[in-house]
Amino acid sequence: MFKYAVEYLKNTFYPLEVPDTLRVEDGQMVLVRTQKGEEALKAFIVNSKIAKIWEKSKNKPEVLSVVRVLSQRDLQTLDDIKKEEVESFFKCKALIEQHKLVMNLVQCRITFDRRKITFYYTAPERVDFRALLKDLTQVFTRVRIDLRHIGVRDETSIMEGCGVCGRPFCCSSFLRKFGSINVKLAKDQGMPIAPGKISGTCGRLLCCLTYEYSNYIDAAKGMPPIGSSVMTPDGLGKVCYLQFMSGTVAVKMEDGKTKEFAKGDIEMVDADVNVEIDVPVINTYADENDNIDIKQLEDDRNSSTGNV
Repeated sequence: MFKYAVEYLKNTFYPLEVPDTLRVEDGQMVLVRTQKGEEALKAFIVNSKIAKIWEKSKNKPEVLSVVRVLSQRDLQTLDDIKKEEVESFFKCKALIEQHKLVMNLVQCRITFDRRKITFYYTAPERVDFRALLKDLTQVFTRVRIDLRHIGVRDETSIMEGCGVCGRPFCCSSFLRKFGSINVKLAKDQGMPIAPGKISGTCGRLLCCLTYEYSNYIDAAKGMPPIGSSVMTPDGLGKVCYLQFMSGTVAVKMEDGKTKEFAKGDIEMVDADVNVEIDVPVINTYADENDNIDIKQLEDDRNSSTGNV
């Protein structure tokens, strides 16, 4: 049964294969053999229930092998590598500017064995970096160089931070894959269709718009459309807005007053009710001060690549 795991590659925990001769403690830094090379990662004790699921599952994450527990000398080497990553980042950035390439360098990572260096970048279009790569091979000798294109959502997940909710970004803490998100999700939930309200730091629609969407769809069942004529216990009126979560419908009566009724207490009728309603702000397409095309906030091919 797997006792330890490491968090590796997009918020995913990978089980560790630890030799019987090696003693590992929770939170200890260990050297792990991965597809990218040898990397220093923190080991965590696996919950017994998760370990049992992994034992029986055919689709469990790849099992990684522990080379050794990091010594004090190894920890110093790790600190040196972190400094090298910063220096390498700016060297690569200078070369990008020299070649006048339209690409934004995001991060540099070097494996613990120093055999591979990876540069993550975003770019609106495909970049011809052959000349850049040639210069990089002259600067970084005896090391494998990987230039990896990522999306703006991937960039945010790497940089980390806190969202408008005050919690760490979902993409940095638990999301493994980015789902496709469009503005219809926000409109159906009655949210203000304004970029500042429904977009995240990445400049795309908030990932959390998908979390409760199915609940809103279920709650919307049986709700009359806005503007429809309905018969209420207090007479005829027109639907002016909906409260999905409470299951209530706001109706503007013929006397001009607005009242709320449970959706089960009203009935749609085929009648011409002489009432004018104002479309709520939440159903407008954008704020007056926003000059951004809302479609630019939707997911596209440059949003996420899965190359992190």
